[in-house]
Amino acid sequence: MIKTLVISFSLALSFFNTILHAETLDRIVAIVERDVVLDSELNREAQIIAQKIKASNMTMPPATILRKQVLERLIIQKLQSQLAQRSGAQISNEMLHAAVSNIAAENNMSYEQFRETFEKQDLDYKSFENKVKNEIVIEQMRLREIGDKIKVTDREVQHYLETRAGSTDDITYHLGHILVALPEGPSANSIQKARAKAVNVIARLNKGEDFKKVAMAVSDDNNALTGGDLGWRTIEQMPTVFTEVVPSMKKGDVSHVIRSPSGFHIIKVLDLKGSINLDEQHIVTKTKARHILIKTNELINDDDAQQKLVTLKQRIADGDDFATLARSNSDDTGTALKGGDLGWVTSGVLVPAFEQAMNTLTINEISKPVQTPFGWHIIQVQERQQQDDSSEFRKNQIREQIRRRKIEEESEIWLRRLRGEAFIKIYLERL
Repeated sequence: MIKTLVISFSLALSFFNTILHAETLDRIVAIVERDVVLDSELNREAQIIAQKIKASNMTMPPATILRKQVLERLIIQKLQSQLAQRSGAQISNEMLHAAVSNIAAENNMSYEQFRETFEKQDLDYKSFENKVKNEIVIEQMRLREIGDKIKVTDREVQHYLETRAGSTDDITYHLGHILVALPEGPSANSIQKARAKAVNVIARLNKGEDFKKVAMAVSDDNNALTGGDLGWRTIEQMPTVFTEVVPSMKKGDVSHVIRSPSGFHIIKVLDLKGSINLDEQHIVTKTKARHILIKTNELINDDDAQQKLVTLKQRIADGDDFATLARSNSDDTGTALKGGDLGWVTSGVLVPAFEQAMNTLTINEISKPVQTPFGWHIIQVQERQQQDDSSEFRKNQIREQIRRRKIEEESEIWLRRLRGEAFIKIYLERL
C-alpha cells in the first residue's frame, strides 16, 4: 500500500533540488478553505510532474494545462489534509519508519543508506518524512471515511463464483480513462454541456488524437496527469459502470459515453492479456500453539520478565504442566484460563516476532523468551498440519477485489463532494 502512497525516490530528489534552487514566490494562486496554494508551490509540483511525464516518454501538455491539472491536484490534497487534521488522525513513529523502510527497500537500500543519501546531497530528509507521514494520514482518513463503511456480502462473493467459476475468458485489461465531471446535484444544463464535451472528446479520439495527451488536457479524474492510465485490471477490479462495456471491447477500442453519478466516462482498452485461474490450489500451514505471557511494568522490567519465563520453562522441563502454569502466571487474560491455548493459527494472524519464533519450533518444543509489543513470551507448538485452503483463499481474494472496486467508486464521489462543499477561490488570471 505504501508504494502507492508516496513519491518515488528519484522524484523525491528532484522535488528537494527544486526547493533548493527555486526562486521564492509567494503570490496566491488559490484559496482552499483556510489554506492557500502559492505560485511557488504550484511551480515546484508542476516541475516534478513534468519530469515524471518526460521520464515516461509521454507527450508534454501545454504549460497552462499542466498547471491547471496540478493546481487541481494540490487543491484536493489540501482539502484532504485539512480534513485529516480536524479528525485528529495520526501515525506512530514505528509506522512511519516502516513506510520509509519500504521506500528504501524498493530502491535497494537500507533505511540508514536511504537517509544518508539525502544528507550527502544536502537535502531535507525531515521534509520528505513529513510528506510521507501526511500521505499516510490522508490514506488512513480516507479509509475511515469510506473504507470502513464498505461492506461486501457473502452473496456478492457467491454471485461472482457462480458467474465466473470455470471461465476461461477472464482477461486482464490495461485501461485508459477520461472523466468529464459533474457537480453534485447538477442542473439539466450542466449535464447537457458535460455530455456534449464528452461526445466531442470521443470524436477527437476517433480522429486519431493521442489518448494520453487528450486525457492530460481535459480529464477531471485524479489520473489525468498520468495520461488517464488506470493500469491493469480484471473485470472485478473495475468500477461497476465499466463492467458491461469493457468485455466487448478489443485492444485500441474507445468506448461510448458512460454515465455515472460522478459524470461522463470514456474508456480506451490500451492492451489486454492473460486469464485468471480460479482453480489454482492454495495450501496453508496451520499451527496449534500455546504460550505464557509476562508483561513489563513499573515493577517488572525486561530482565525480570525473561528470568521468570526461563524459570517457568525449566519447571515444565522438570515435569510441571504447561497449561497449569499458564493459568497461574500468564498475563494474557484471553488465553490464560485456557492454559495459554491459542488454538489453530495460520500465517499472518500473529505479530511477526511471535510467528517467526513459533515457526522455528518443532512439535512440543518450547521457545526461549521472545519479545513482542505485548511483552515477553514462551511458546510451545503442539501440532502442525497442512490444509487445502483454496476455497476460502479464493473467496477472500474475490471479496477484496470487490471491496477495492467499491472503495474506488465511493472515493471518486466523496472527493467530488468534498471539493463541492469547500470554499475555493482560484485566480485564473495568474495561471
